[in-house]
Amino acid sequence: MPATTLDITAIPALTDNYIWLLDTGDGQCAVVDPGEAQPVLDVLEPRGLDLRYILLTHHHFDHVDGVPELLEHTGASVYGPVDDRLSFVDTVCREGQEIRLDALGLAFQVLDIPAHTRSHIAFYGHGALFCGDTLFSIGCGRLFEGTAPDMQRALDKLAALPVDTRVFCAHEYTQSNCAFALAVEPDNTALQHRASEVDRLRSNGEITLPSTLGEELSCNPFMRTREDAVIEAARRRDPQAAAGASTMAVIRAWKDRF
Repeated sequence: MPATTLDITAIPALTDNYIWLLDTGDGQCAVVDPGEAQPVLDVLEPRGLDLRYILLTHHHFDHVDGVPELLEHTGASVYGPVDDRLSFVDTVCREGQEIRLDALGLAFQVLDIPAHTRSHIAFYGHGALFCGDTLFSIGCGRLFEGTAPDMQRALDKLAALPVDTRVFCAHEYTQSNCAFALAVEPDNTALQHRASEVDRLRSNGEITLPSTLGEELSCNPFMRTREDAVIEAARRRDPQAAAGASTMAVIRAWKDRF
């Protein structure tokens, strides 16, 4: 179900959130994780857009608090995970399901990626991944309702996607994430280059997203928990750290205190 064109725009919201707006050029659009309504409404009118779909990755307030007001102004349908905290979801999305946004000519695969929250999902399609707060550029989400093995499984699932997948996460955390990643892997040249580029972008007031999955596999320590350098960094904090989930646990706890 290919779209002729897909324009993805970042709408800044709250302190450091991005609401992603999907526009295929025919006056219809979708948004992902609207933590506020007004920034979305401020974009719709001047662009002459009709909001048809709202996609939610998880229940946290900074991803959903704009939904009720948006529904007052639009006839949008709401797609989200199985979670009784999301009473306004019209279409419940589950692992392996394809959701079709017919008015936009788009379709997305639903991926279950619980760890940050127990019901977190991602939407993948058209070369784009909307991953909420599970995967950040050069980072991952805190473990509020899940465990390190949960996060390892979630990131492994995302790592299996094509390396040219564009990663649209929900926060501008990349610069601080690079600082932590360099503490883990100071000799990682790909990470050094990414950190330098991020510093340049932020100094010019530009956003650092999307990244690509290939960049994350090269630079993001949370996607590199089986790499020797990351395991060794974890073992300096816990000699029992091993490849995979136990290294994930060590570096996630380290990041929480960083």
